[in-house]
Amino acid sequence: MERESFSNPLIASLLNKHFIPLKLDREERPDVDRIYMNYVQAINGSGGWPLNVFLTPDLEPLFGGTYFPGPDSTTPDVGRTSFEGILKKMQEVWTTQQTRCRQSAGEITQQLKAFAQEGTLAPRQRGGVQEDGDEPDALELDLLEEAYEHFEHRFDNQFSGFGRAPKFPTPVNLRFLLRLGAQLKQKVEVSAFEKPMGIPEIRDIVGEEECKKAGSMAIRTLEAMAKGGIKDQIGEGFARYSVTRDWSLPHFEKMLYDNAQLLPTYLDAYLLSPSPLLLETVHDLATYLTSPPLHSTAGGFFSAEDADSPSTADDSEKREGAFYVWTLKELQSVIGNDRDADVLARYYGVRENGNVAPEHDAHDELINQNVLFISQRASIIAKELGMSKSQVQSIIKEGRVRLRTHREKTRPRPVLDDKIVTAWNGLAIGGLARSAAVLESLNEATDEDKSRAKRYREAAEKAATFIKKELYDEMDGLLWRVYREGRGDTPAFADDYAFLISGLIDLYEATFDDKYLAFADRLQQSQISLFYDSLHSGFFSTTADAPDLILRLKDGMDSAEPSANGVAALNLYRLSSLLNDPEFNGIRYSAYAKGTLEAFSAEMIQHPYLFAGMLESVVANNVGIRSVVISGSHEKLEQQINQIRTRPSGLTETVARIGGSSKSSWLKDRNELVANIDETKAAVSFCEAGTCKAELIF
Repeated sequence: MERESFSNPLIASLLNKHFIPLKLDREERPDVDRIYMNYVQAINGSGGWPLNVFLTPDLEPLFGGTYFPGPDSTTPDVGRTSFEGILKKMQEVWTTQQTRCRQSAGEITQQLKAFAQEGTLAPRQRGGVQEDGDEPDALELDLLEEAYEHFEHRFDNQFSGFGRAPKFPTPVNLRFLLRLGAQLKQKVEVSAFEKPMGIPEIRDIVGEEECKKAGSMAIRTLEAMAKGGIKDQIGEGFARYSVTRDWSLPHFEKMLYDNAQLLPTYLDAYLLSPSPLLLETVHDLATYLTSPPLHSTAGGFFSAEDADSPSTADDSEKREGAFYVWTLKELQSVIGNDRDADVLARYYGVRENGNVAPEHDAHDELINQNVLFISQRASIIAKELGMSKSQVQSIIKEGRVRLRTHREKTRPRPVLDDKIVTAWNGLAIGGLARSAAVLESLNEATDEDKSRAKRYREAAEKAATFIKKELYDEMDGLLWRVYREGRGDTPAFADDYAFLISGLIDLYEATFDDKYLAFADRLQQSQISLFYDSLHSGFFSTTADAPDLILRLKDGMDSAEPSANGVAALNLYRLSSLLNDPEFNGIRYSAYAKGTLEAFSAEMIQHPYLFAGMLESVVANNVGIRSVVISGSHEKLEQQINQIRTRPSGLTETVARIGGSSKSSWLKDRNELVANIDETKAAVSFCEAGTCKAELIF
């Protein structure tokens, strides 16, 4: 619509004469976007972007929709009213029936408020403690089985992924399935004794075959994505989603929040089922996050790369995917050698007339163009061309470098969205920190692997330092949402706190530097003070005094990003484990966590698959979460840490360290149980329910 309508003089004239047009950055103000998206979904049955809503001066919605064709539209008419027609009709109705319009908008707003409260009003409680005797619905481990059954039913057995096109990665769902798969990982040796992996209660309820299939569905999906056009095959990173069912044609925009979440997802997949493809993709994602253009020299991570760009430096017109697509002729010219070009064309699915179907090219931008995806295995190409597999692999490796070099030299890179968003940086910090800790702990880790892991960890630490310096007020413990050439004016939302706290806990467990844990703890208290619903539990997305809002919503269901409440509940359980369940405002962290779960109990019981991220906290609530405390220095202790770090995700435990190379003075002051452990004695202790026991002493 930017090109079709908002750059059109006629539309501009109508907008400026009869309306006050406001363009909202939904990444900076997701609170406003979410409110009016709820409205459009309620009246139309679906939503999406671009989002266009007409408001009264009181900010109450009057009419809205997504895409409306403009005067310069090249999209086939599918019966939609044009944007010009919408503007003229809205101007006429407002002029002739303003009182009726205001009344209707007010009624709709009241309905939205009532709808927002439905399903999130658990019985009156304070921090998870019931006050009226009316117990909320119990959240049992059976919810995991029901969520699994939903994903199993929707799994695309032919192309992997879930449902039909378009297909989104949705890492939070894949990580849920990987956690189920991790329940079957056989055993891990812990020095003098063996400890079974996984949680028996989950295996018993979900079933061993079902857990195995859950992991398989996730891994097959991640492998298909890694081979597909949704992945930048000669660069790094993943696009937002696949337009096609087979993952071959992406919407070319790359988002930080997708890639930051996919990093630990691929890491978990590799730990569950090691393969070169999965490990290569872990490094690919970590490299994308820690390299230009996404990695800021100041320390944070930028938000996104656009889908559109000019084909050449001399081209004034942008087109979708121009930076990424190739004609067969161009590929042959860059590679030079006919045999090598043939190998690469076969490998990447490059055809003379292009590999994008006309029905997926509404604006004729991809005629004769090819999106690169892994179309054939190197072994098959070798057999067809009478070559050795190693020859083919060498040609592919060299050709990839040539194509990338040519792309970087001759094509303008897509526009960079250079906002640094606190929430998304929290996701990146967590993914990089955990990846670094795992990669340097693998038995097969090479010196190069350890060097790369160090770079990933340093990038995570640098980002955490940047946010604390530029987007955090030390005096009052408050965060801000966005940095771009200076701090923005928008205070942080609940997801900014939740995602950053999670990333800081991961960073603590990767470094054992308790300054990150102290920062996380301080932010957790701020999040509770600002966003926690003391009557009905759970976290609102916005503060009580947030301006310009007609609703105060709670984010419970996962979407492209995990829900703020799902992440917050797990943070509270993790901090409870690491800090011996401290109190804040007279209520323990574990009680806040339980209350957060119960705030969404009615909805979770009905549709558990919509709350995949929150189900990890349901497990913690049912089986507990323990802290593994490493003390002292000993070679075998390092082996214990490596074994713990390289377990597939799926166990309810945290890891702390005192003495040795750790920085733990704050932790010992904060946690009396840990303070009582002799930090000079080399041991592994397990702390749970207010007691610690040394299981291994060296």
